[in-house]
Amino acid sequence: MSRPSIGFIGLGIMGNPMSKHLLAAGYDVVVHNRSREPVAELVDAGAREAHSPREVAEQSTVVITMLPDSPDVEEVALGPGGIIEGVSRNDVYIDMSTIAPTVTQDVGRAMAQRGVRCLDAPVSGGDVGARNATLSIMVGGDEDVFNSAEPIFAAMGQNIVLCGPLGAGQTVKACNQVLVAVTIAGVSEALTLGARAGVDPANIVRVLSGGLARCGVLENRGERMVNGDFDPGFRIRLHYKDLNIIMKTGSDYNVPLPVTSIVHELFNLAMARDRGELDHSGLLTVVEDLAGVQARTAGAG
Repeated sequence: MSRPSIGFIGLGIMGNPMSKHLLAAGYDVVVHNRSREPVAELVDAGAREAHSPREVAEQSTVVITMLPDSPDVEEVALGPGGIIEGVSRNDVYIDMSTIAPTVTQDVGRAMAQRGVRCLDAPVSGGDVGARNATLSIMVGGDEDVFNSAEPIFAAMGQNIVLCGPLGAGQTVKACNQVLVAVTIAGVSEALTLGARAGVDPANIVRVLSGGLARCGVLENRGERMVNGDFDPGFRIRLHYKDLNIIMKTGSDYNVPLPVTSIVHELFNLAMARDRGELDHSGLLTVVEDLAGVQARTAGAG
């Protein structure tokens, strides 16, 4: 059975390395992005260029999007010149963005009218996971479609789980973002408390990383946080967007999210202080501001 041709739309911090892994796995990849520079980089690596989402769909049997927010997915998938104008019956559309589950389902219904099979497959692992092809991929959709797409996912990640019907991947991603946001806030408070008491934050990271408090945030961001390195792997503004989705989802399902509500306000404060372009671990700077102490060795925002 021949491999499908893959269209990839959205070549940002995550999409760029993800599409490169598909090329390295031997797939024929067609790429599109609003800015030209990452497209040129992928073309140099062996991809083909398309000039619109419709053109991507016309040249592919599987189309993947990795975009910032729900409106971006709606526009690229369903808008003028969008994917829906170029697809053929039995094509597969996989959205790996993090968006509202309701939007995923709306797009899926529109695609189904064209005979297109859809999966939502948001990821966790950040820029490090994207570069190392170690992403966790949480998938929603039909099991047969998932099985056909699993080799594609395996080129980009390691922990690949079918979570349920279309939209279930986005629901699980919302759960993931709750835990990551709350953990970042907890690490930020721990570092700031220790710094106020006169303990070297680097020692705090070293000790906590070896005990019950060890976590992905400490492992992937702890050293960078105490060094004041907030170059974005996943921006505050995008995690704030995710938290807005989470708060609405909690309301839709009548689930109280008291801790997440407080962390949501901390991210809101970060946005109000123009820190949206920092890595989400830059939430530390907000906690530092509130405490009037710096828990890092270099400034960043």
